[in-house]
Amino acid sequence: MRPPVILEPSTTFSPSYSSPTDRRLNTLARHLSDFPDQNQMASHISPSPTASSDSVFAHIVQAPEDPILGVTVAYNKDQSPIKLNLGVGAYRTEEGKPLVLDVVRRVEHQLLNDLSRNKEYIPIVGLADFNKLSAKLIFGADSPAIQANRVSTVQGLSGTGSLRVGGEFLAKHYHQRIIYLPLPTWGNHTKIFSLAGLTVKTYRYYAPATRGLDFQGLLEDLGSAPSGSVVLLHACAHNPTGVDPTLEQWEQIRQLIRSKSLLPFFDSAYQGFASGSLDADAQPIRLFVADGGELLAAQSYAKNMGLYGERVGALNIVSKSADVASRVESQLKLVIRPMYSSPPIHGASIVAAILKDRDLYNDWTIELKAMADRIISMRQQLFDALRARGTPGDWSHIIKQIGMFTFTGLNPEQVSFMTKEYHIYMTSDGRISMAGLSSRTVPHLADAIHAAVTRVA
Repeated sequence: MRPPVILEPSTTFSPSYSSPTDRRLNTLARHLSDFPDQNQMASHISPSPTASSDSVFAHIVQAPEDPILGVTVAYNKDQSPIKLNLGVGAYRTEEGKPLVLDVVRRVEHQLLNDLSRNKEYIPIVGLADFNKLSAKLIFGADSPAIQANRVSTVQGLSGTGSLRVGGEFLAKHYHQRIIYLPLPTWGNHTKIFSLAGLTVKTYRYYAPATRGLDFQGLLEDLGSAPSGSVVLLHACAHNPTGVDPTLEQWEQIRQLIRSKSLLPFFDSAYQGFASGSLDADAQPIRLFVADGGELLAAQSYAKNMGLYGERVGALNIVSKSADVASRVESQLKLVIRPMYSSPPIHGASIVAAILKDRDLYNDWTIELKAMADRIISMRQQLFDALRARGTPGDWSHIIKQIGMFTFTGLNPEQVSFMTKEYHIYMTSDGRISMAGLSSRTVPHLADAIHAAVTRVA
């Protein structure tokens, strides 16, 4: 038996080989000898010193940090032991640590030990139990819209994703592409709806002079909006101001919106997290459902269940009839399918398990109220600390506002001063997260606010 032949690119074969195999090998070797060796190939592909500047993306400029998330970036770079982050919109314990609710941990343990569970795709619209229970939570168990099957609910990627799906749906299927946002509003709202294809306008909401609601301005602006315009409404705990209309004012807003044939789109990010009552915080939405009219409502479980990173939310659309609701859902599927195909299963499974079990639900409401009560307590402590220092100005808005955030009324120069001199981080508009405070850090913040107000114009 002839030993095996090892081919090298430089190998030449003697024409004396006469077998068919030898002749084929000889021909192959001649072809291989036409290719450059490895050293020659390396010389042809070595990058030039300026290759990095030839990137097809070389023209891209450095994007600015997100105005909210950028606060945390700056905070993380600060080495001061007294630094304080009041920009992040997430709950913190009295010790300043992130909180995972006990009821959530228990449910996760149950899910982990349920060997019947799998990781298959869930439907485009999400988990059926999650959707049904989410609609019940926001509209009420006895909601006439639910009883008449007029609600289309799809699971979304928390509040942000649910708003985006709603925006894309409206841009494609609604006759009016104008959406009015309160001024100010959550910074991401404008981007979400603009990229979805809607034209963004604003209506007056916050009155800097009183640090309260500009109710008259709100009514005037919505009263002059084109018929059919979409109006974004914060269901409760308005972000960033913490200023909410009273129920009587909500009723006037409802009457105006319905008389002008405007379409309300609620953003419900804090149900139960604002007052501690799930029903009280959903009351404005339920006013609009009770009149039989149509609306959209995005909801999030980031805050009230602490499921920030699980991205759990829902979009609800209330239609005039069950037939319309069915067709709306069919079109929502066509929006979702090319966007992210289907939502994640884990967070929605946690929510569904809690909402459908009476004991788990009750335990959740207790933990939820404890979080809301701690934030309310921080408001009172900060107000008392400022009053004790004789800080110039009326700071009663701190205890009048509600929810995670307080609009302090501090200007950008005062905010910058507090960051530089006291290592306190917040957005430049003076919004602070009350959930980031503790009894230990309230005095430090009060000292900083007092110094800023008395030393910086």
